[in-house]
Amino acid sequence: MPGVTGVIIGRSYGGKSLGKQGKTGAIRVQREVSGGLKAVTQSSKGLQELFIRTVEGAAKDVWEAIEQGA
Repeated sequence: MPGVTGVIIGRSYGGKSLGKQGKTGAIRVQREVSGGLKAVTQSSKGLQELFIRTVEGAAKDVWEAIEQGA
């Protein structure tokens, strides 16, 4: 995806869910932080934290692309 330089996988929370819309593989961006975006993804066993490292100034565009399912 343009603007993304890397993805760092964080903690896993078993038994948690993104809600009724949260199918396996769904990604929800939580907030913008220095250097990128904090997000979570739905796995078959629960939630997985993600840090999406972005090019400087590209975080909003990446966030929009994720929301559109790119």
